[in-house]
Amino acid sequence: MEHKIIVVGIGPGSKEYMIPAAIKAIEQAEALVGSTRAMEQYGKKEGQNQFIIHAELNRAMVFIRAQLAERDVVVMVSGDPGYYSLLDAIQQIFEDEVKIEIIPGLSSMQVAFAKLGLPWHDAELISMHGRKPPGERMVYQPGRVLGFLTDKKNNSKTIPAMLRKMGWPARTMVGICNRLSYPDEKIIITTIGEAAKLETVYLNCVLVVKS
Repeated sequence: MEHKIIVVGIGPGSKEYMIPAAIKAIEQAEALVGSTRAMEQYGKKEGQNQFIIHAELNRAMVFIRAQLAERDVVVMVSGDPGYYSLLDAIQQIFEDEVKIEIIPGLSSMQVAFAKLGLPWHDAELISMHGRKPPGERMVYQPGRVLGFLTDKKNNSKTIPAMLRKMGWPARTMVGICNRLSYPDEKIIITTIGEAAKLETVYLNCVLVVKS
């Protein structure tokens, strides 16, 4: 197929945290795919063919295939395409028939560690967004650093509670990083023992735990 799919990481949210190549690809796109939030922020080009992704991914894939007959398609994904994004599904469907270009972005996990002033090369990163808690990966060991992507069920209260049951001391530091890069960004540094007393946070949230 002559045309290609360009998967663009749009970072944690703010345009200030996007790399120039990502901005350029979106601005020049003739066909643009992304979430409602992404399209509201970046899908402003007049005459651009746009598709907003909802729960039905099959419809998005049908749109992409139809557009590829005439033009490149830019797909916006939150954070970095290589970390729990739509990239997996796109590769499974299109990898053998079309070129897929990837433009990286900052994941919210990277930004959270930076905001907390912590290196993350030895951290274990765990997504609990729509996934079951990986119990064996949460067992306490001195010196461990964990990073969590959250969801409504696995959030700033339930994850610390799980860790306590896995042997983590109540005094263990946890950083609750919410709405990273937005004007209303909020970062709370507390302990997993105290986290249960705070307001529950789960939307656009990353937890960083350091023993």
